[in-house]
Amino acid sequence: MENLLKTIRQTRKNFIQLIDRSTVEELNQVPAGFNNNMIWNFGHIIASQQILCYKLAGLEPRIDPSYLLAYQKGTKPERFIEVREIDTLKELMLSTIDVLEHDLKNEVFESYNVTTTSYGVTLNNTVEAVQFFPVHDAFHYGCASSIQKVLNNKL
Repeated sequence: MENLLKTIRQTRKNFIQLIDRSTVEELNQVPAGFNNNMIWNFGHIIASQQILCYKLAGLEPRIDPSYLLAYQKGTKPERFIEVREIDTLKELMLSTIDVLEHDLKNEVFESYNVTTTSYGVTLNNTVEAVQFFPVHDAFHYGCASSIQKVLNNKL
């Protein structure tokens, strides 16, 4: 599990660097042909981790519920995200993994509502949800990278 969490953290650090290389306007822009923007993809991986690890385990998510409502699956960018919220999301990007690691070590995840992701992967418990995140996070990091390239006319 330690190496898995290390991989998740590294992908998230890479995503933070992508966010840091972009302007607030770029982060909020939805280019033609896309359904969302860079900052939505960023917030989405935080919200998804909270839903798949905590909510489905019958536990309260460890972040403000407003972030779940704004960035969960099925949502789309509906407002301009300001610097203050971007900074909060950047902090949550890694702190949520630290909290998850602590909670895994303390075995707080006792039950789980089995779910099948839109990716077609069935998750039977929180450990399987954690195992899914390198794929999920990398997918959304790739989406955001593609958006940045389109915005910078590099595609």
